[in-house]
Amino acid sequence: MAGQLVNRGKNVWLCRVYMGRDASGKRDYMNHTVHGTKEDAQKWLNKTLRDRDLGYAVRPAHGSVSEFLTQWLETVAKRKVKEKTYGGYSDILKNRICPALGNRALAKLTPMDVQGVYNGMAEEGLSPRTIQYTNMILKQSLKQAVVWRMIQFNPCDGVEVPRQVRREMQVFSAEQTRRFLAVARLEQRWGPLFSVAITTGMRPSEYLALKWPDLDLERRTVSIQRSIDFKQDGTYTFSDNKTGRSRRPIKLHSDVTELLREHRAAQAQDGDLVFCTSLGTPIERRNVRRALRRIIRVVNNSTEDPKQKLPVLRLYDLRHTAATLALAAGVPVKVVSEMLGHASAALTLDIYSHVLPHMQDEAVDRVEALLRLPATAPTKGDPHTIGTQAPNGGTGRVS
Repeated sequence: MAGQLVNRGKNVWLCRVYMGRDASGKRDYMNHTVHGTKEDAQKWLNKTLRDRDLGYAVRPAHGSVSEFLTQWLETVAKRKVKEKTYGGYSDILKNRICPALGNRALAKLTPMDVQGVYNGMAEEGLSPRTIQYTNMILKQSLKQAVVWRMIQFNPCDGVEVPRQVRREMQVFSAEQTRRFLAVARLEQRWGPLFSVAITTGMRPSEYLALKWPDLDLERRTVSIQRSIDFKQDGTYTFSDNKTGRSRRPIKLHSDVTELLREHRAAQAQDGDLVFCTSLGTPIERRNVRRALRRIIRVVNNSTEDPKQKLPVLRLYDLRHTAATLALAAGVPVKVVSEMLGHASAALTLDIYSHVLPHMQDEAVDRVEALLRLPATAPTKGDPHTIGTQAPNGGTGRVS
């Protein structure tokens, strides 16, 4: 017997769904009470039987949202993401989701519950980016609950999150880059580092993890193999870049190559790291940020003209500067995308769309110059006139 309806009183029906046999071999039933007419109970029974046959979740999941998220973090997220990312996931779920929804039964979680959490975060003044990140983590975890047949649908589906207002990108112009590097290269420790950062478009976590075997100074290439993650306690871990896009070769400028040769010869220690402390340990990002701000300050103190002063960039903005300069110089978007390690050229275009008007202006000018007619009248027999005039000065009409 697949299903059964049992009358328990006026407009009260017990629906029984056969779920197979349990581990001991006994018949296993799911019981559900419907308050309504017999037709209402029959509809619920039919739908549940259909869902069961299709493999959908039909038995309400036991346990709370908090219990499920703890299980998901340990069994799924911990195996798939880097340690730093895992820590971010854990913090978001612990501090944002569990206080609001943790005690709620997973099977009873609704889109309205999730929407309430996001609305509350917005009222606290949290940024759209933070809310979007929270939604990404929760949606990903609940997607696994659907796969595990613990819930029938993802409560995050259909939930609205605020749109992120993209921060206006700050970059150096070509002239500003020259002035910045001129000062940075006065220091043996920082000149090579900032030259690599601003000409290759590497992420800070990538150039701080560079090792000398990654460089081929004869061929002027560097191979991005790994990244470095710094923890709050000062420790760090190296992680191999997992995707093909992240593991990529980049061509070095000739002057940067010479700087790296000098840098290698001047290093006091024999460690593998290209950029390191006097002890051979990795340079922390906060120290690189301080050096960046200090060098910008030195450049700005050298001029009284406000127009000549450099914008105060974030460390990651050096990567944006590298991409913007390459695109403005006419480097194909596909090449720039590969240099940056983006998933697609479309992503590169989306991030650096502010450069497109300039690129389009240059493209139109080049095509216009290519198609522009000669300034002087063509002479008889000029190959450019072939097909434009009829023989003997005729009109070219065919009678």
